[in-house]
Amino acid sequence: MNILVVQGGARKKGNTAQVLSLVEQELQKGGHRVTKIYLHGKNMHGCMGCKACKTKPDEIGCVQNDDVLPILQEMLVSDAVIFSSPLYFWGVNAQLKTVIDRMYSLYTGAYTQKHNSLLARKKLALAMTGGAEWLDNAECAFTAFRRMMPYFKTVYGGGLYIGKCTTPEKMAPSVPQQVAQFVQTLVE
Repeated sequence: MNILVVQGGARKKGNTAQVLSLVEQELQKGGHRVTKIYLHGKNMHGCMGCKACKTKPDEIGCVQNDDVLPILQEMLVSDAVIFSSPLYFWGVNAQLKTVIDRMYSLYTGAYTQKHNSLLARKKLALAMTGGAEWLDNAECAFTAFRRMMPYFKTVYGGGLYIGKCTTPEKMAPSVPQQVAQFVQTLVE
């Protein structure tokens, strides 16, 4: 499989980056091709809600010309996309949210007979790290993420949450096993 990893974490050696490194190693062990895009520092603008993209069902119709367009194009040639972010206030961080919002340009005609998605049948997965436990904390982000699937006609490829993450060196010994299970779910 060709798998795109969209790294939303700002720190190149932070918790999210360390978990993604384990994910990438596990994927490569299985013979999968991994492309990683680091979002921090990219020139990205939020969706303007202009709906110009909705007139072009067979292409990325976004009128903005920034660093999000190549990311969206990479999604189209990937079999699966792993979105990653530290948990910020019960959701993904601003960098990743910007990319997700701009994915609005990848489908047209939702819930009509003309519903088309450039991502149809691809797998989308979410990997997050956070300082607290899952309950009353991270489940909101994963619920929102899963609710995107019908719009994009995609398959939920799994979720990975590594909680109680304060620094990379203090991650629980169970993290590699959690990563292996996440990767197995994604590539099934």
